[in-house]
Amino acid sequence: MAPQHQVRAHYDARTIVVYQAYSPAVADPSLRAKRFVPPFSFNRMTWIKPSFLWLMHRSNWAQKSGQERILAVRITRAGWEEALSRAVLTTADPAAVARAPVHVQWDPERSLRGAALNHYSIQVGIGRGLIRTFAEDWVVDLTDVTPQARKIAALKQSGRTAQAQRLLPPERIYPMPPAIARNVLIDA
Repeated sequence: MAPQHQVRAHYDARTIVVYQAYSPAVADPSLRAKRFVPPFSFNRMTWIKPSFLWLMHRSNWAQKSGQERILAVRITRAGWEEALSRAVLTTADPAAVARAPVHVQWDPERSLRGAALNHYSIQVGIGRGLIRTFAEDWVVDLTDVTPQARKIAALKQSGRTAQAQRLLPPERIYPMPPAIARNVLIDA
């Protein structure tokens, strides 16, 4: 049986890709600037997800209101690992969660068809105290992957799942430092 809690992501030696869904009003100016700019909110938690399929489930393949644009946000691995080292699980003591600069929750991973799988996907909430660091120091690139998401959805809906599968971003198990893995319940 596969481990229940592992981070699966598209990454290289220096960066990791996380996904977010936004309205065009937030996505367009940020894509033009190649960094997050208003009306992106620096005053509320922002959730990042390394699982493309989990975000597709959450945004209904970029069809949900306010989530019509899918951004691939490339951040530094150092920033990703710093966030996780400062994280508290959302299932922890409510007082600890309230004080935490970063929240982590695990939700069932999704298949291409949207079915819940028997392992979990990590969601990471970057709090107000770190949001500027995230946006200004950790983010190294923003890419609009909405056309790719819509193409995959159309192929899936027309029964061409093998073609759709080939267009998914490559995700593999992220090698987590042991102390961070223990902090957020990643299986060894």
